[in-house]
Amino acid sequence: MDYNKLLDFAVDIGYELSMCGAETYRVEESIVRVLAAYGEKADVHAIPNTITVSITRPDGKPLTRMRRVGFHGNNLDGVEIFSGLCRKICTQTPDADTAYTMLAQAKADLRSYRTPLILLGYFCGAAGFSFFFGGALLDGFVGGLAGVAAGLCQLFADKYKANNFFGTILASFMLAMVPYLANLAGLCPNPDATTAGAVMTLIPGLLFTYAMRDIIFGDTNSGVNRIVQVVLIALGIACGTCGAWSLVTNLWHAPVSVADIDHSFLAECAAGCMIGVLGFSILFNIHRFGILFGAIGGIIGWGAYCITEVLTQDGAIAMLVSSAVAAIYAEVMARIRKCPAIGYLVLSLIPLIPGSSLYYTMTYMVRGDLLDFGSKGKDTILLTGMMAVGILLVSTTVRMWNVWKFEHRKK
Repeated sequence: MDYNKLLDFAVDIGYELSMCGAETYRVEESIVRVLAAYGEKADVHAIPNTITVSITRPDGKPLTRMRRVGFHGNNLDGVEIFSGLCRKICTQTPDADTAYTMLAQAKADLRSYRTPLILLGYFCGAAGFSFFFGGALLDGFVGGLAGVAAGLCQLFADKYKANNFFGTILASFMLAMVPYLANLAGLCPNPDATTAGAVMTLIPGLLFTYAMRDIIFGDTNSGVNRIVQVVLIALGIACGTCGAWSLVTNLWHAPVSVADIDHSFLAECAAGCMIGVLGFSILFNIHRFGILFGAIGGIIGWGAYCITEVLTQDGAIAMLVSSAVAAIYAEVMARIRKCPAIGYLVLSLIPLIPGSSLYYTMTYMVRGDLLDFGSKGKDTILLTGMMAVGILLVSTTVRMWNVWKFEHRKK
């Protein structure tokens, strides 16, 4: 056996998964399982920007590979394809050359949306949630334009490999300027709801979920790394939107919003769980039936939140229950369709992300309203924490169940 080529192949699969934005545990377990299928025990350490793998040959000589993972996004279709390849390799255990041919075919099968469709994703995501957060139809349209502005900035920053913090500041600044200027022109009655909806396209919800999972599962280095990224992105959003508000206020006058509209449950599902989720499906590069099942998951999660909130009159409990329901739905769909749960999970959670609460927290801060800033900030942290707990309760239970099944089969 060519141990060097085998080790290189295992690292390459882990690299492709990392570049697609897979979770840390998925990258490590995929490498371990591939090498175990060939009778090799591996030590794997992965963090968001580096993979290190070691095996020991029968003659006692250790072999180690380390590969740096560069800038990457969230390509959940790629996570599904390379996870499927990993399962196929473990089942068939082909020789190294055949395995590399299969890897090349998997890379060729990857599909990505073209730039116009990506911008459509930004438009749908921002427009849907601008309406979802209490805006009118006109607010939703302006929110979609704000999302397109943010998308253009993000694509520009990605093309020239700009610092992610700088790209976030630029995108959030341009995103906020669109509804603020439209409000001055009388075209956007509720710029706060509009901006809050458009900000959803920049909020690192998937990154935060990964961070919490990594920390709970003991991957502390990876979890802390991701938490730092989440904090930097949040600061970038705050700097950009607050800078836009200050500029408009100093040059003209502060934007004024009308009261939020209390939309019906069906209208919220149509806007946030269908149009909004469609937009995020494009941004996360999800194809085919994954979009439909993601929208269904969004409706189920949001329905669970609304029902629980009515029964308990407590938003935190509602968030805990609904996020757990969304996580259960994702795990069930993953087993039905034989693919990773993360795609269904992130789409199901999109309507639950407290993007509106985060925006108003930043708004109160820049306006100097410290009392409301503290209150809204506390609520935002509480809701985010309860969402993380709900997800982790389900994912931890499922992981323990899988370990029990594996141990039971060995007996």
